[in-house]
Amino acid sequence: MGIPDISTEALQVFTANEAFYWELVPWRIENGHIDCLGKTGHDYTEAESEIFAIYGYHTRIMTIDDADFTRLISSHYREETADRLQALDGSDSDIVGKLINEAYSMQASDVHLEPAEEKCRVRYRTDGKLIETHIIHKDDYLGLVNRLKIMANLDISEKRLPQDGRIMYTAGEIRFDIRMSVLPTIHGEKTVLRLLAKNGKNLSLQELGLDGKQYGDYLNAIMKPHGLILISGPTGSGKSTTLYATLERLNRGDNNILTIEDPVEYTIDGVNQVQLKEDIGLDFPMALRTFLRQDPDIIMLGEIRDEDTAEMAIRSSLTGHLLLSTLHTNSAWGCIDRLADMGIHRYLISETLLVCVAQRLVRLLCPSCKRPEDIPERLASLSDVGQKQKVYARNGCPECHYTGYKGRKAIYEVIPVDDTLSNAIREGQQDIRNYLSEKNIKTLRESAVSLYLDGLTSLEEIFPLLD
Repeated sequence: MGIPDISTEALQVFTANEAFYWELVPWRIENGHIDCLGKTGHDYTEAESEIFAIYGYHTRIMTIDDADFTRLISSHYREETADRLQALDGSDSDIVGKLINEAYSMQASDVHLEPAEEKCRVRYRTDGKLIETHIIHKDDYLGLVNRLKIMANLDISEKRLPQDGRIMYTAGEIRFDIRMSVLPTIHGEKTVLRLLAKNGKNLSLQELGLDGKQYGDYLNAIMKPHGLILISGPTGSGKSTTLYATLERLNRGDNNILTIEDPVEYTIDGVNQVQLKEDIGLDFPMALRTFLRQDPDIIMLGEIRDEDTAEMAIRSSLTGHLLLSTLHTNSAWGCIDRLADMGIHRYLISETLLVCVAQRLVRLLCPSCKRPEDIPERLASLSDVGQKQKVYARNGCPECHYTGYKGRKAIYEVIPVDDTLSNAIREGQQDIRNYLSEKNIKTLRESAVSLYLDGLTSLEEIFPLLD
């Protein structure tokens, strides 16, 4: 039996210290039991008693060899060492600087400060996953949060209600616009810092990960004078990056581009960007109504959330404007049903929609430690490649912080809407797989498999996209 899928719920039961002390990795909680992976030949009698006494779970242990266990525990927990704790010694302002600089060096998008009963853990979101890096003593945590609140102009005396703030941070060449969110929990205020690099360079369309046909189809759509461009995907799938790259391509200096965003993540010279402020009535529909009186050529709407916004978006694209926006759907074709569910007539969607895009971010294997393996039989049969083809699996090393991955790449499904698909939208046609195959349009699944067969990612990383 191979290593099973690891449940996030189970992982969060043990602290990093406990996992390394007991030499166990929890992977499932079921019927009052916690299932763990451990080392072959190890006596876990004492650990089982302690786990039951502390957490009330009976323990079931499946053993794996030492090398596999070391890779597994290092990829899910960071061992708490004196050196790591010492690294955060200093004043509160010093600690803030160290955390942000370290997050920058790890290319993290967020810093999570999470209080527990006696301590606080620090986790960085790198390549979409949270990695535990530090432990801060509970006595030091209050001063750190207060320091951050002062920097974000928040009320340090308010500890019962959530607060949101903003920090402009500069250290040498590092410049960040930091969005701070504070959430009261039973053990103190959980704090998340979203790091938006002010001196970062936006990716160009050519750098996003679109293949040749996808790039051509997408470019052809966005160069039209009017119509609707929709990017779909879950939170954290890179939709905003695609929109910003699109605006960079369209920003020629001879057109009027307006955006309404929540939040404005990056600024673009020559583009008029508006921050959503719903507390004072500046929401998406209000902004769009005002935009139409501002003589726009191109409008970027951060997200279509409701019927009013959808109606205004359709109206804008019908009246001679190019409108770009995002939707939370699982597939590109799912955009049509989502708009229809919001009350938009299908004939209006068919008249305005130029292209629908779905995307995901896939973690790339660390080039320093990835290991070759044979392609699984199931995937070989599904992808028409021989089982002898070499693919790669994750391993873990200091370069990738023992995760096995380093960096991410976007994969896409780009469906340009032609006359055939326009009719399919009017008729409510759900299954267009045969048409996509005839037109050589890659699905998200096929894009994911291509990345795997090219040796750039692992099977476990693309597995959710294979169904």
